[in-house]
Amino acid sequence: MKYFYLIILSSFSISVFSQKVELPVDTTVATSHTVNIGGKAINYTAQTGTQPVWNEAGEPVASLFYTYYKRSGIQNTENRPLVISFNGGPGSASVWMHLAYTGPRVLKIDDEGFPVQPYGVKANPHSILDIADIVYVNPVNTGYSRLIEKGEKKQDRKDFFGTNADIKYLAGWINTFVTRNNRWLSPKYLIGESYGTTRVSGLALELQNSHWMYLNGVILVSPTEIGIERGGPVEIANRLPYFAAAAWYHKKLPASMQSKDLDVLLPEVEEYAINTLLPVLVKGGFTEKTKKQEMARQMSIYSGISEKVILQNNLAVPFRYFWKELMREEGGYTIGRLDSRYLGIDSKESGDAPDYNAELTSWLHSFTPAINYYLQEELKFKTDLKYFMFGPVHPWDRSGDNSGENLRQAMAQNPNLEVLIQAGYFDGATTYFNAKYTMWQLDPSGRMQDRISFKGYRSGHMMYLRSDDLKNANDDIREFIKNNLPREGQSAKYN
Repeated sequence: MKYFYLIILSSFSISVFSQKVELPVDTTVATSHTVNIGGKAINYTAQTGTQPVWNEAGEPVASLFYTYYKRSGIQNTENRPLVISFNGGPGSASVWMHLAYTGPRVLKIDDEGFPVQPYGVKANPHSILDIADIVYVNPVNTGYSRLIEKGEKKQDRKDFFGTNADIKYLAGWINTFVTRNNRWLSPKYLIGESYGTTRVSGLALELQNSHWMYLNGVILVSPTEIGIERGGPVEIANRLPYFAAAAWYHKKLPASMQSKDLDVLLPEVEEYAINTLLPVLVKGGFTEKTKKQEMARQMSIYSGISEKVILQNNLAVPFRYFWKELMREEGGYTIGRLDSRYLGIDSKESGDAPDYNAELTSWLHSFTPAINYYLQEELKFKTDLKYFMFGPVHPWDRSGDNSGENLRQAMAQNPNLEVLIQAGYFDGATTYFNAKYTMWQLDPSGRMQDRISFKGYRSGHMMYLRSDDLKNANDDIREFIKNNLPREGQSAKYN
């Protein structure tokens, strides 16, 4: 049986641009539900609403929309993990992981992640709610989250829309949430996807240094660079394993390569990229002609595009050109950026980049109606406010991104803190091999490598859209949390 109740904690309201729509700054709606996970019925409450961001004078300057799932019947939460979830963009709502990955409800899509109608949501039998409570957070100008601007009073956008500003105010918001919901004793985990990995990497140290809140784990889903340098020859060489994966999926490799499973093919390409291709790229235009031709031949075998095209690009084929070129002769299709399993159709076959992102339009096709229905009809959060799938957060100040180093420093200061990296092989935006590179470079000393792990999946940026990987990726998070939780009486110290 479902029930719900409404709590309004503040009389403030948000005026949204030119819309005559107002949303309470501080409000809660709660409903009761049941989901079957792993063959067991899990009762839970879903608390959704808005919670303020405060300035130094104690005034609310923004209000963040969130959804908090808490398993029912847990009397003592000191051993109950809390997972705090962020998506990326920047400017992206929390809808993606909320309604397709770790939460108790997921999209109605086919087994490979493509839209089906009628739209909607269904139970998620793989949700991590059996072992952890989850809160999905929408930063300012995403979802229903907004700045509070009354009359002539305007907020300084620099306080919200930049790498370090974003981390600072979100850390304060987390502090308030944890205090309000009595979760200070709980083991805490951050999970971020795409730009959300920059966000949670920075938050790990900000929470420790400014709020004295120590985490147990950070999960990086399809990570960005998180401030780790990888330009020049390294960036070019790192593209090749992704090219091979995408070409393998579309059956564009020679028979000798196509017959290999990804688990065999990709390690081979990775070794070639690191040990053979990279030293040649370092020499740039001074590479011997015969050596360059030799590289182009092997790169063609691994990438599915012609030797001629590779030489025309001086061995440095751009991503956008690859997405346009790979299937040019097979019906003139383009392939997706964030997930190269998806196909698109351009106005013409010629050109050096796709007209649009085939995967993103497919995702918006199913996510947008589902989240608007779900929040209002199942979670009973009623508003005329527009739900921003992608919100106006630009210009975004990307300067001073030390998030990777901040994560390393947080790990060094906290022996309990471990990191899990998840990536899809067919992601052409934040490639799986760059995710591995991030893992290798995260701790130059190598002394914490046993606390950093990597998992790869046969899908793209949002690997969980593929049915098999929805299960596998959630199981990997579940295992990560279970293995990470300290035993009773175990001290946080270096031996």
